[in-house]
Amino acid sequence: PQTQGKIERWHQTLKNRILLENHYLPGALEAAIGDFIDHYNHRRVHESLGNVTPADAYFGRAPAILEERRRIKDETIRQRRLLNQQPAA
Repeated sequence: PQTQGKIERWHQTLKNRILLENHYLPGALEAAIGDFIDHYNHRRVHESLGNVTPADAYFGRAPAILEERRRIKDETIRQRRLLNQQPAA
């Protein structure tokens, strides 16, 4: 039942996105579905995957992406601490 719910949710998301526009030709509908699938798999981050795309998770790029995000966050925090420790002018 859990797996069926996942695919039903995916179909609901697809339907909600596709129905926002009118598609007068079958080719236009097929193109819109293809664009949605590309967006869903390659550009939309998924919280359950650690905020990476499904393609990144599938191809094993997720650990490197998450490590780079952690490095950037640590560097940002370090820089903010340095700025906050400077005496006011």
